[in-house]
Amino acid sequence: MSINLGEFFQQLVSNPMLAVTVVLTLGVILVNGWTDAPNAIATCVSTRSMTASSAIIMAAIFNFLGVLVMTIFNAKVVMTIYNMVDFGGNASDANVALCAALFAIVTWATAAWKFGIPTSESHALIAGISGAAIAMHGSIAGINFSEWVKVIYGLILSTALGFCSGFISTRVIERICFRMDRKRTTKFFRKAQICGGALMAFMHGAQDGQKFMGVFLLGIFLSRGYSDITSFDIPIWLMILCSVVMALGTSIGGYRIIKSVGMDMVRLQTYQGFAADIGAASCLLLSSLTGVPVSTTHTKTTAIMGVGASKRLSAVNWSIVREMTLAWILTFPGCGLLGYIMAKIFMIIF
Repeated sequence: MSINLGEFFQQLVSNPMLAVTVVLTLGVILVNGWTDAPNAIATCVSTRSMTASSAIIMAAIFNFLGVLVMTIFNAKVVMTIYNMVDFGGNASDANVALCAALFAIVTWATAAWKFGIPTSESHALIAGISGAAIAMHGSIAGINFSEWVKVIYGLILSTALGFCSGFISTRVIERICFRMDRKRTTKFFRKAQICGGALMAFMHGAQDGQKFMGVFLLGIFLSRGYSDITSFDIPIWLMILCSVVMALGTSIGGYRIIKSVGMDMVRLQTYQGFAADIGAASCLLLSSLTGVPVSTTHTKTTAIMGVGASKRLSAVNWSIVREMTLAWILTFPGCGLLGYIMAKIFMIIF
């Protein structure tokens, strides 16, 4: 099934429930731009390889390219998110539950951003829609555990491989550049950082852009009364819309997260920032190709931790790490419970 832009606008005007769903979905994507997208460019800004404004423009372009290219060749992440829960056969009730989940995600993510903690909107999204599905069924019958297992794999993968890739990439670069002139290598890595930031933005679009397109399409189909769509096309206009809104979110509130991740947690030199970008991007590419929905926040921040630990453990500001880890741990139960409660409230009201 497919939907063109003209048809979408016609339905948007005539269907109030669709309008509410779209606004909430775009709100979630905007908040993702606040909290997740800045991680992609945190290192190239913190090492002064790029200004924040230039990095945001670059992130917007490569977010779109990541969404476009990866979706054309491999849309497994979209399908994983789309099939993760079953809201039931009643499309109207399912749409109400989905809206409640999206509202819960925006609330959770905004609170985390307020404190400058880079929580994962990928996991907030998964937890929120899962909590709403449980509220709809009154049990865990609405959870597709074969897809949920991929989330657990992704959590382990993004944390372990992110740290190891950052550590190993740093050591390899240090070994290669050991006898080279420091000024020349700094100049090279300042430019390489831009490429690394672009690659991270590309992979952020490939991962997170696909997740939110899956939810966006689910909302469109439910608002049109379809609850059993299993095959669909992803339109270009939706890819552009997701990328633009994500970039807008980064420009509004991204600097606080950039400061927490790229400056406060570990003080990075240019080659270390490049090592973090390359390591994290490699993990995200592997995850996207295998259809495992991982967190770009977890992957990038643990890669930066690995970079810092390659020098010495005390190079990492572990108080910042503890705050992030606490937010990550609380995301699944906290946002899941919030999604459950909001779904119950929305079903009573609507």
